[in-house]
Amino acid sequence: MVEFALLLPFVLLLVLGMLDLGKAMHYRNDLTHLANEAARFAAVNKNPGPELTLEESIKSQATTEELRSGGTPGAEGTTTGPLEVEICFPDGVDPQHYEIGDPVKVIVRSEYKWLSILGIGITQELVGTSTMRLEKAWVPGEYGPPTPPGLACP
Repeated sequence: MVEFALLLPFVLLLVLGMLDLGKAMHYRNDLTHLANEAARFAAVNKNPGPELTLEESIKSQATTEELRSGGTPGAEGTTTGPLEVEICFPDGVDPQHYEIGDPVKVIVRSEYKWLSILGIGITQELVGTSTMRLEKAWVPGEYGPPTPPGLACP
């Protein structure tokens, strides 16, 4: 019994750490998938949700409510920050002159809190990115503002 009591915290930390790592990898894969979806929609100048901006449409496609909204602020067990979607043009092209063939980059971010169930809460930013070439002319401001003129994509 004494040995079990001494080993139990380490075994629980190991098991919970593996589960948390799996959840973080799932969220990272989801962010990459969302970035790919957004870049494709931006490349063909199409919005999947006509009543929403492209960013809002992509946020609504996240696989879990926790990833979409960031969970309840300040609640125990919340593992992610709010989802952020950024669409930008990395070549620094004038926003009025986006042409077919120009690259469009999408960055999807969220913060992940490691082992939040144990109250440790070490945060790390999870990022998914995708870059594609425009296949149709971009209409500035139609899907929400891209990076303002003069600012480069990160």
